[in-house]
Amino acid sequence: MPRLKAHELRKKPKSELDTTLENLKQELAQLRVQKVASGTASSLSKIRVVRRQIATVLTVFNQTQRQHLRKFYQGKKYKPLDLRVKKTRAIRQALTYDQKNKKVSRQQK
Repeated sequence: MPRLKAHELRKKPKSELDTTLENLKQELAQLRVQKVASGTASSLSKIRVVRRQIATVLTVFNQTQRQHLRKFYQGKKYKPLDLRVKKTRAIRQALTYDQKNKKVSRQQK
């Protein structure tokens, strides 16, 4: 199987990614059986390649999913915690610029 490239996988639809992932998992299972049966060097090295390909497919899948979620929540009042900007706790809890500059009616006089 040729090497999977992330930029090529990003162009594929979700259903095609699912089928690719299933095929890779089946291939990995076959390679593991071969490892137990004969254990040739070529099949042992191929296990590593297939595992990396599975990781690549899963990474692309998760990245596109998060990208769609970011687009969905863009401009909304609340976002899920994992989509919010991390920064530091102090920065997140600090007053906003408008809140800092607000004055009580007594201060305005």
